[in-house]
Amino acid sequence: MIAAEIVRKIESWVGKKIINYKSVSGGSIAKTEQLIFEDNSSYFLKTACEFPDFFQKEANGLKELKKVNCIRVPEVLLIDEHFLLLEYIEQGPKNSDFYNRFGKQLSNLHSRTAFKFGFKEDNYIGLTNQLNIPIGSESENWTDFYYNKRLLHQYKLAEKNGFAGNELKNGFLLLESRIEEILEGSEEKPTLIHGDLWSGNFLCDINSNPVLIDPAVYYGHREVELAMTKLFGGFPNDFYYSYSKHKPLPQGNDYRENIYFLYHVLNHLNMFGNSYYGQAVRLVWSYLH
Repeated sequence: MIAAEIVRKIESWVGKKIINYKSVSGGSIAKTEQLIFEDNSSYFLKTACEFPDFFQKEANGLKELKKVNCIRVPEVLLIDEHFLLLEYIEQGPKNSDFYNRFGKQLSNLHSRTAFKFGFKEDNYIGLTNQLNIPIGSESENWTDFYYNKRLLHQYKLAEKNGFAGNELKNGFLLLESRIEEILEGSEEKPTLIHGDLWSGNFLCDINSNPVLIDPAVYYGHREVELAMTKLFGGFPNDFYYSYSKHKPLPQGNDYRENIYFLYHVLNHLNMFGNSYYGQAVRLVWSYLH
């Protein structure tokens, strides 16, 4: 049941009465519903997140992606610390050209660059705080930014949460001395990335267009984005072929994939516990043998 105060705010803003709502499958972070109004129009509602700034940060990420105007993103309609109201995207089947289109559009998104790594504010990766505001050399040095704001932050959280066993601790200490060597050759301008792009964070609309949802945006290295797409099974080959045709990755990107997997696996370790510990250890030690 949607809280009465939320219903009142939304109906007042829309100017119509809600006559029905349907639960929509989504992630574990927020409750998601389709709101149906008296004129049969629909909106998408997210509620019940424990962080009061979560929906504002998500909305800011969606707006940043939308600025590029190269891939569909839901319109942000109304934001409150208790809810986020978005355009409702009716979903449809993927046609044979979907992943070709998706790869090209993502390459276009990655053509938006900035002068500094990071973002104007911290946001969230899942339920974990994602640090985006660079300090000193982090603004212009990708290695410093990625190590400090991504890997080290997650590792410290793992220590705090009691998930950093000796194998992970010893490996991480060695990894620090190798990080510049591992990331050597990947230097590029900071690029706008979705930040959490896996199969659960995009939709296919009724015209078979890709739609990006649930971002964790910042300006980083696009190799992180492509690595994330592969972490949980990967996308079809058409996607990677199309992306590479329009925006080839730097040489050595295959070698660097594990270091980019590590950020997300450490985050899953912190969110979901020890079932991700072995994978985190293997990724750390893959560069140390």
